[in-house]
Amino acid sequence: MDVILLKKVGGLGDLGDKVAVRPGYGRNYLIPTGLAAPATAANLEAFEARRAELEREAAEALAAAEARKAQLDGLSVSIARKAGDEGRLYGSVGTAEIAAAVTDAGVEVAKAEVRLSEGPLRTTGEFEIAIRVHADLEASVRIEVISAT
Repeated sequence: MDVILLKKVGGLGDLGDKVAVRPGYGRNYLIPTGLAAPATAANLEAFEARRAELEREAAEALAAAEARKAQLDGLSVSIARKAGDEGRLYGSVGTAEIAAAVTDAGVEVAKAEVRLSEGPLRTTGEFEIAIRVHADLEASVRIEVISAT
């Protein structure tokens, strides 16, 4: 299935690219979420007519993401959890807890934006966590997990 990308999609392409995707991915995800449109002649003409508007919206979204990245870079947040004597947590700290802690610190972050490459945090200590604010931008936040006894 060929689609025209209406927004930048990580790992797939940029705004305006005509790409071939599996039919289920296009039909069930890309088209309903507004990320793409079927690559028909009518949709190609409509896209070319709206290209300037879509590029302006993409530039505004990137500028907003850069502003959020500037707020997030260098931010340090502490999360208190019950832990054993050796620093092992009873449970773990996942994306939802990290997003809530960063949001409480003053910068709005969604759970889906938090990237934990090695899985949930299961020990006390300091960790560098990546937060994807845009398809092109990632911010780095320092999370300190402390023992709450």
